[in-house]
Amino acid sequence: MCYFLYTIKECKISVLRFLKMKNNSLMKFGGIVMAVTAIFYFAMNTNQAVDAKSKMKVAFVYLTNPGDHGWTYAHEVGRQQVEEHFGDAVETVYVENVPEGPDATRVIRELAQNGNEMIFTTSFGYMEPTLKVAKDFPNIKFDHITGYMRADNMATGNIRFYEGRYVQGVVAGLTTKSDKIGYVAAFPIPEVIQGINSFAQGLRSVNKDAAISVVWANTWYDPVKEGDAAKVLIAEGADVLAQHTDSPAMLQTAEKAGVYGFGQSSDMHDFAPNAQLFASVNNWGPYYISQIEKAMDDSWSTGEGPDHWAGNTWKGLSDDFLVLTDFKNMPAGVADAAQKARDGIADGSINIFSGPMSDNEGNQILANGEALDDGGLWAMDYYVEGVIGKIPN
Repeated sequence: MCYFLYTIKECKISVLRFLKMKNNSLMKFGGIVMAVTAIFYFAMNTNQAVDAKSKMKVAFVYLTNPGDHGWTYAHEVGRQQVEEHFGDAVETVYVENVPEGPDATRVIRELAQNGNEMIFTTSFGYMEPTLKVAKDFPNIKFDHITGYMRADNMATGNIRFYEGRYVQGVVAGLTTKSDKIGYVAAFPIPEVIQGINSFAQGLRSVNKDAAISVVWANTWYDPVKEGDAAKVLIAEGADVLAQHTDSPAMLQTAEKAGVYGFGQSSDMHDFAPNAQLFASVNNWGPYYISQIEKAMDDSWSTGEGPDHWAGNTWKGLSDDFLVLTDFKNMPAGVADAAQKARDGIADGSINIFSGPMSDNEGNQILANGEALDDGGLWAMDYYVEGVIGKIPN
């Protein structure tokens, strides 16, 4: 193309030189050549401008860096799937290591000011910063992951993480020798409590003698704190560990101690090949792709009603938004039980939170035949039977 334009330019110069020596009729011909050349240039530049404008700009905000091999890594895999799916139609950018709080507000605002048409914010603590910026940029679509606040231009999306933890509980109950299970948790919010309680439901479905001790790390990502919490639980006799934090540190600690555990958000087998029983992997790609496609065809919506669970995207094992890795380091019978639990959740034959169900103080939560709806899940402020202790304030 460059050679073609260069040739046209040279031809034009030659014609003009020739025209200086000829009559007015040839001057008219020269004018035509110049006009055709100008039109060609204009058309080329216009097409380039249209191509640039038609490319949708999408941004992602990450709590840590993709090298955490956990939560953020799973989101980065999803972003890469977006690029692969849409090709040149979408341009993505991301900002990593963004703390929850004022820094998040600044980063999200800058991404909005830089012309991004859709912004995904990927940590619970980004909820209020996202809402604040969304109100100032009504023509930009915001999508907050794991939160519950929404606006006319702010949607929420989540995965039913608790479904995988039920399967973890089944495996833990059939694996433990000490009947002591350790759980490293981030913050006492409903999403995390759902996971602990779901794990306990799975655990007690196969082993009513086993119990869960929880250590709160008070962070999503801090390998030192996560590892230290695991050490405390192992010292107390736990021989199977679970986590709702982001790094492989808990599993690495389990590997060194010769106990078992589960990967979180991403497959962590390479960090603990002898300890990981399986991992619950968050598959964000389908969600991101679906939301962007809806934005492109003007069908994007924030859902019905103000509540997180009404009209919000919240999918799990049945939709492959949550994927379980291969079952390893366990007898065939345990793997079979895990597969049966996984399939039962996916096809609806297992309702994790159905009665009879009581909290860990003996108070009835559900009578026989009753079950929690999504609203009940997001109102969880109690431990079920099988979990030791109280939820911190």
